[in-house]
Amino acid sequence: MKADVLLGLQWGDEGKGKVVDFLAREYQVVARFQGGPNAGHTLEFDGFKYVLHQIPSGIFHPNTFNIIGNGVVLDVIVFRKEVLALGKEISEIASKILISKKTQLIIPTHRLLDAASEAAKGNEKIGSTLKGITPTYMDKIGRNGLRVGDILSSDFQHKYEKLRNKHLGLLKQYNFTDFDLETLEKDFWEAIEFLKAHFQFADTEYWLNEALQAGKKVLAEGAQGSLLDIDFGSYPFVTSSNTLTAGTCTGLGLAPHKIGKVMGIFKAYCTRVGAGPFPTELHDEIGEAIRKEGREFGATTGRPRRCGWLDLPALKYAIMLNGVDELFMMKADVLSIVDEIQVCTHYKLADGTITDKMPYCLLSEPVEPIYKTFMGWKDKLRDAKNFEQLPESLKEYVKFIENEVKVPITLISVGPDRSQTIRKT
Repeated sequence: MKADVLLGLQWGDEGKGKVVDFLAREYQVVARFQGGPNAGHTLEFDGFKYVLHQIPSGIFHPNTFNIIGNGVVLDVIVFRKEVLALGKEISEIASKILISKKTQLIIPTHRLLDAASEAAKGNEKIGSTLKGITPTYMDKIGRNGLRVGDILSSDFQHKYEKLRNKHLGLLKQYNFTDFDLETLEKDFWEAIEFLKAHFQFADTEYWLNEALQAGKKVLAEGAQGSLLDIDFGSYPFVTSSNTLTAGTCTGLGLAPHKIGKVMGIFKAYCTRVGAGPFPTELHDEIGEAIRKEGREFGATTGRPRRCGWLDLPALKYAIMLNGVDELFMMKADVLSIVDEIQVCTHYKLADGTITDKMPYCLLSEPVEPIYKTFMGWKDKLRDAKNFEQLPESLKEYVKFIENEVKVPITLISVGPDRSQTIRKT
């Protein structure tokens, strides 16, 4: 067997949580391969809404096992709160989750460093979620980090204090002193004991490869979006990990030939949280209407998302980098509020060149989007049960995108609930 991959193709917030939840019944294992509590995967079903930051989105399916991979950074405080908020017996949740011993730990001073670094940037802020992600990945690359497996060692306290003291020295350089470390550390150590008491740690790279060899179906779940990838995203306004298909290999310990189908998720329009280039952003009442209709506010930060039209050059780029086999289009219902819909098909560069390729840097090479206009569908879609029941204008929109990107759209979301999902054959 090979592991299938599900990831976002835009700037995050594409709806990955809903799709993983929808697909999880078809898989025996769901494995997160990167990111941390900066991700917010929203799931809605049976009249309830859940937001998962650290727990894989397969947790709500009784026959699905969940892996937190080595490419993830884990905030044990957030994880503990999330487990308790699910309202189930801890033993029931713990029996369905396995955490890699190689997963990096976010400690309290990582969060403080994140805040200090962002504050020091002034008007050049990246738009960090302030969850300690960047400092944790920096310590990982710098070979200073703590890993989940270290919790079990007899000198974990010493390792922790060594890293904490290094961070405190850096915070002095930032002149950042407004924090209560004692309270933060109290919560941290309580969460560490919670983790040790209830959850299993393992060399999950062995576990996953053996699961595939035994014929189990595995779904690798990405966080953030392809355009936030540390190497290929809109640098420097990116996350600190590899969000692409390639990140599955390094984030779970799977060889490239163990990767199966790649499924890419995109919204029928575009959104972005925080700073960074956004060629198709709408600064008018249409953008505001889309934000309200789509409830476009960050699941992690609560910040309003910037909204704009679908960007095909960016989508083609993400499809190419990930080797996408099929596409899932989310939030088609949101565009029911507009009379006309625009799609960016090409960019016009400063020298007049027309291209459908992403430039090296959208900051130093700003682009002018070239649009194609479509009629809106102005229909309520949430009661549709199959593709044939969708309005013709939406079908034309889907067909146009498929022809442009050369990849089939096989799933269309017409509402927030897991039941409001149409498989297109």
